[in-house]
Amino acid sequence: MDERRSRPGRWASQANQAAHRAAQNVDDTTGETSTRAAVAITSAVRLLRWPTAALLVLSAPFIAATIVIGLVADGPVGWVITIVGVAMALVSGAFGVRRQRILKAVEDPGQLADELRVMVNLTGRAEQTGEVLHRIAGGDGWRVLGRMKGLWQGASLPARWLDEVGDLPRARYFAPPKIGTSISLALAAAWLVPISIVVTILAAIGALAGSI
Repeated sequence: MDERRSRPGRWASQANQAAHRAAQNVDDTTGETSTRAAVAITSAVRLLRWPTAALLVLSAPFIAATIVIGLVADGPVGWVITIVGVAMALVSGAFGVRRQRILKAVEDPGQLADELRVMVNLTGRAEQTGEVLHRIAGGDGWRVLGRMKGLWQGASLPARWLDEVGDLPRARYFAPPKIGTSISLALAAAWLVPISIVVTILAAIGALAGSI
């Protein structure tokens, strides 16, 4: 068995210690900005905890109903309905997993702040990246996560940074490319609520029509 998998607590502890040591090399201004950005991000994520949970709960019964209808329906119609239901379930599941990981990433704002400092250091463009964090720190509620993707798109980041930031277990979810994926999944989950309702109705009609 892979040693990293067999000792998750040890590796997580080492990652935290490495992030903290690297954070000490960043100037005080960046450190203060990172701390305020971490607080703003943490507050925004916690504020969105229940609305995002509602997206999962609202679509779940309709997705389940679609799959059940597909399984009991006969012929090609049943297969099509089942495939559509499974596809919706995969989207909802992907959003649920990403939501849980982001919630875990903000459990310790202090560690998140340390990783944000390291992230700034990794770019090699501390002033430009620090400005992005400064603007993030100035937002609140929905604005923080809503503006984050656009702020990063305006920043010039080296290609190697996209690989290195992936080693930060918390901060990586609030930087490219994961921030874009997270927002895309959130939008998909939001659209999934009305879509799942319409699909369930159409699936029921199609199944009944096929059985007549």
